Amino acid sequence: MTVAPTAMGTGELVAEATAAIEALVATAPPVVSAGSVRIGLAAEPADLLPYHIDSADERVSAPLTELLFPSPLLLMGYTYTNTGVLERVPSFENGDVAFTQVEVYLDSLGLISPTPTETITTVEQINVTFHWNPDLVWSDGTPLTAEDSLFAYELARQINLGQETNDKLALLERYELVDPYTTRAVLKPDFVDPAYLSTYFTPLPRHLLADQPLADFMKSEFALKPVGYGPFMVERREPGSVRLIRNPFYPEANESITGISVVFRDNVDLLRTSVAGGSLDVVALNQPPPELLAALRADAEAGLLTVDAVNSPIWEHLDFNLDVAALQDIRVRRAIAHAINRDAMNATLLGDYGRVLESWIVPEQWAAVPLDQLTRYPFNPDLARQLLDEVGIVDTDGDGLREVAGQPFILNLITTQGSPLRVATAEQIRDDLAAVGLGISVQELPTATLYSPEGQLFRRTFDLALFAWIAGPDPRGWERWSCAGVPNESNGWTGNNFSGWCFFEADRAIRMATTSLDRQERLAAYLKQQQLFTQEVPVLPLFQRVDLVLVNPTVLGIEADPTAPFTWNLMTWTRQ
Repeated sequence: MTVAPTAMGTGELVAEATAAIEALVATAPPVVSAGSVRIGLAAEPADLLPYHIDSADERVSAPLTELLFPSPLLLMGYTYTNTGVLERVPSFENGDVAFTQVEVYLDSLGLISPTPTETITTVEQINVTFHWNPDLVWSDGTPLTAEDSLFAYELARQINLGQETNDKLALLERYELVDPYTTRAVLKPDFVDPAYLSTYFTPLPRHLLADQPLADFMKSEFALKPVGYGPFMVERREPGSVRLIRNPFYPEANESITGISVVFRDNVDLLRTSVAGGSLDVVALNQPPPELLAALRADAEAGLLTVDAVNSPIWEHLDFNLDVAALQDIRVRRAIAHAINRDAMNATLLGDYGRVLESWIVPEQWAAVPLDQLTRYPFNPDLARQLLDEVGIVDTDGDGLREVAGQPFILNLITTQGSPLRVATAEQIRDDLAAVGLGISVQELPTATLYSPEGQLFRRTFDLALFAWIAGPDPRGWERWSCAGVPNESNGWTGNNFSGWCFFEADRAIRMATTSLDRQERLAAYLKQQQLFTQEVPVLPLFQRVDLVLVNPTVLGIEADPTAPFTWNLMTWTRQ
């Protein structure tokens, strides 16, 4: 939603911003021309490559890398959209996605064997063909060809280009050149995965990199100041800033935008006042701290800026460890769910910009279902107390804390340290549960410790865990909700089903949802799984985080999107 400007702000607001604005202007890159756009970001990316180590790295760098290396298929609104890098989106209908029959060897367990055996059978194999735009040119004037995509694939097999790329490699048997402007991804035999559409490799310039030492590619000079094929190219990069100018070889250059000056400042209030004061045009903030939200609303009401808010794909949730005896009773989990005031979290922590969730599939994803078909847990502390009384978790001594078997009922909640939002969320959960007589101790852990294979999450030694998932274009979910996804000693403590929820009907549904290619069949399976998930509540979804784009009122055309970087349509921005 957009908060539109109204009347002009007071002199006090302008005066308050002046000192901070001047400090930023003193260190910001100069405005080269009236056609420049001035952008502020809170975090500086380590590199400007189209390959990202993880999702956090992608969220930091994508607003810039999308201008240098436009995504062949851009994820916008949880749907892949053609950007012109490919001639079309592959599909079964246009013949670019197809099944072929291949012969494979089977081992003694009936599994496909990489080595010859006496047992041979025929299975299906998915092929995806990508037609690259022959008009694309690298910013040094060299034509882009399918060889550049193949080179990126070959590089990914040699060095780590990040988790998303590694996931692609895990799907593929091979990625091959068909002709100078066509590549083909061949998935592993008898392997069906709805992510087949994303099995392309974003091109890297073979002519510049093929003879370079690539062991430290992610930290190379090219990574800092790459040559791309998008509408902009890097003119200069310095600590704390970067300057982009138009790529003269890009086929659809916008004459009205000549360049982009970007500054990186970790002081988000400084960025806010810089937009309000006019020294920056646009600032993007991923989950601003709660104390900043009131100031943003005041700025918007004063006409100093507009706020474009979207629900982030990052969603917070509370996991119950079902190995904890008390949490095995569904009434206890439901009592906790009813006792937590998630609407208050949205109001106090997200400034009402966010959204409370009822299921693990966010509303914008294609497999989301109507809320009236799910079990919901509105804030109802009286019902929470009633459920706890039914279970026999009662306060026998009148001290305000319920007991189990004569011992105070206290659960340990683990979460990450260093996140003001998550700490505030944990504190509200503690206070809400205290109001119904449940004790919560909050343990903040370093991120690396929380997610360590040796840590409490994967070893499932926690009581409650507060952290986040990131929603993607396809809900997937097998790793998180299947019985096989429960980390344990036999599977090497892998999988993300940390609650340990293994429910036969739900397991069958999530398997169907993640292996079928029939959309309606998958939708029915996701509906069944979500109904069982919300009924059993092994995990309580809390809320989606919020992403804000702050815009000076003189800049028009910005359209924030939950999954695409805010610069996705920069070539259409105008200034009034």
